[in-house]
Amino acid sequence: MTNQSREELKKEMMAEVDMKNIPAHIGIIMDGNGRWAKKTGQPRIVGHHEGARRVKNIVRFCNDIGVKHLSLYAFSIENWSRPSLEVSALMRLFSTYIIKERDGLNAENVRFEFCGRRETMPPKVMEELDNIVNYLRKNTGLTLTVCINYGGRAEIVDAVKAIIQKGYKPEEITEDLISQHLYCSDILPDVDLMVRTSGEMRTSNFHIWRAAYSELYFTPALWPEFDSVEMLKAILAYQKRERRFGMTSEQVQA
Repeated sequence: MTNQSREELKKEMMAEVDMKNIPAHIGIIMDGNGRWAKKTGQPRIVGHHEGARRVKNIVRFCNDIGVKHLSLYAFSIENWSRPSLEVSALMRLFSTYIIKERDGLNAENVRFEFCGRRETMPPKVMEELDNIVNYLRKNTGLTLTVCINYGGRAEIVDAVKAIIQKGYKPEEITEDLISQHLYCSDILPDVDLMVRTSGEMRTSNFHIWRAAYSELYFTPALWPEFDSVEMLKAILAYQKRERRFGMTSEQVQA
């Protein structure tokens, strides 16, 4: 499909979108960078660089259509087991992306947040992450939350540990209390729409707690191929679903 026809398709799809029903929080499992690189005959790290460039376009598009929160699964706790050269290259890429894109994000009025275990992050990368968080803190547009060194189970474990350390009694522990002790608890709401690229149909330990009632959308598109048209497909699929949260259709429609 040519770029021109892709733009025409985008315009047609935008006409179908209910702008009053845009998911407030979209979480994306950005999968397929390595497979894209293999498909195009290039090293895996080239796929990661191409994936990083894709982030910019998706952030701008989501911001333009009124998405409030976009959280991206960039590096899981389990990813440390990958080859050391790839891990090192990814950490350099995170720093490079943060430095390169911060003024562009600021111009778009985007806020930036980090979500994950801080204590085992490389200090230099964590310093750059903190710098961009502070630099963009006053922005009021979309909040871009990058999940690095993140795992949904680890997040819940860390929340429980924090609750125990504060001396709460068993009868005082509620869902709200656990929610208040998750990473970025004062920033991130529950996930409305979770998207995974590359054709894999699992959530891979991403936002286990917040995604309890999220709508799931799986696409065969590899992350470096995921553009605004693919995002629109996910949003339109979301808008066709009835979110009942345990209630009946009659209760929802009442």
